[in-house]
Amino acid sequence: MKNMGEAVNIKRLAQELNISIATVSKALNDSYEISLKTKNRVWSLAKELNYTPNPAASNLRSNKTKTIAVVIPRVANNFFSLSIMGIEEIARQYGYHVLIYQTHEDIEAEKAFTNSLLNGRVDGILTSVSSSEYNSEYYANLVKKIPLVFFDRVYENLDAVKVTTDDYEVAFQATEHLIECGCTKIAYLFGLENLPAGKARFAGYLDALKVHGIAVSDQLVINYIDDEELNRRQITELLKKYKPDALFSSIEEFIIPTYCACREMGLKIPDDVKILSFSNLSTAKLLSPSLTTISQPAFEIGREAAKCLFKILNKKQLDDEQNIILKSVLTKRESTGCGS
Repeated sequence: MKNMGEAVNIKRLAQELNISIATVSKALNDSYEISLKTKNRVWSLAKELNYTPNPAASNLRSNKTKTIAVVIPRVANNFFSLSIMGIEEIARQYGYHVLIYQTHEDIEAEKAFTNSLLNGRVDGILTSVSSSEYNSEYYANLVKKIPLVFFDRVYENLDAVKVTTDDYEVAFQATEHLIECGCTKIAYLFGLENLPAGKARFAGYLDALKVHGIAVSDQLVINYIDDEELNRRQITELLKKYKPDALFSSIEEFIIPTYCACREMGLKIPDDVKILSFSNLSTAKLLSPSLTTISQPAFEIGREAAKCLFKILNKKQLDDEQNIILKSVLTKRESTGCGS
């Protein structure tokens, strides 16, 4: 007589079928060592009793948590939300759960999260680092303690797998696009200035100006502040005082303040000032006027980063995948007023 009040676990299945716990476990995992007849007996009873496996117990035996962590600056960012979707797609294929931590660009929160993950809570970490300050030394130690893959925001000097985009090349291309549209006084809205990605974008902008014989001016560069209203004021002051004919934004957080500043000043985009920005905003084409963007392959970056992490976890050779660089796309729309 089956005791329906008793917890349904492998031990109970073994008792009901009068076979060993090891045989039940192997049957449930479809082991080649167990006959089809025995497997069917086990599977039928497991279904009848609504048996569900205990992943914690299984993972404890294998010394794996079947969980990875994603540590990012913020979820409410189109790039990172798309990256997470790519990561989750690969994680599901491996039967893994994904824990997401957002640092809000706070380096101390970033350290606290990653330190808390070293006690066996996760098998590996995917991270895009905070831009608040340079933290390379911390990560140089961290990569020795746990499987770790960087994506998008990385530290170049670390011996770790990094998945990034062609920031320098596409920023150069975007600046040339503005020059081809007749712009000679291109202001730069500078974000991520502490990180290689931000520095590469700025270098692409500077080099394109130099190649085309356009003078570089510090007065035309403003740095990002983590406050939308303060950024709007900065941009308004820049437009009033120096009258640039184009604004090139290195991060999408500048977009709304820029459009607001132009509207309040009565400036017409693109007639009075042209605007171009790095952005994965799906609504960029719906802005008025539609925004010319540099969009990163965020979903693919997430997928590639996750693939690399699972190769590390499964002790597979990474070959030449230590530093993967994917191409971004410049999409020309109404805010720059020329090209298609």
